[in-house]
Amino acid sequence: MKKIIAFAGSNSKNSINGQLIDYLANQITSASVSVVKLTDFEIPMYSIDIETEQGFPVDATILKNKISESDGVIISVNEHNGSVSAFFKNILDWLSRVDRNFLSRKKIFLLSTSPGARGGKNALEYTKGTLPHMGGNVVENFSFPSFQENFDSTSKTITNPTLAMGVSEVIASFLQEVDG
Repeated sequence: MKKIIAFAGSNSKNSINGQLIDYLANQITSASVSVVKLTDFEIPMYSIDIETEQGFPVDATILKNKISESDGVIISVNEHNGSVSAFFKNILDWLSRVDRNFLSRKKIFLLSTSPGARGGKNALEYTKGTLPHMGGNVVENFSFPSFQENFDSTSKTITNPTLAMGVSEVIASFLQEVDG
């Protein structure tokens, strides 16, 4: 069975991107999906001084190894002020210092959501352009608009039938790429 690692780029305990990751993980039955909370890893703000004086944070190496052990990666990026969050950018900075190509040969399903109608598209586009520089292959991407209007956080379901169908289609396409 293929192994997929999934995480949200947010450090909020109530992250809507985290809720979307949990939803996706529960939809996938043909692969083993491991949902990782990035906040469980103690990774300081990147600094060349920290890297030079202390080396790589142990948790950055552990996270890199978890990604290496997977066949596919699902990432839901959050958006702060029209860009990726500093938290997620910091994670990418450390991972790329541990191994410049930490996503080598990984098939990636990249998505984003936000309260607004654009669904975090700026963060999605930034990340879609950045991950290939780290060896990743973004095979699917999806912007989920107006999260609170289209997702029921209590029942953990997509309430908009068109969006539900779209998400199902990109999940199937991503899984086909991972199996390929």
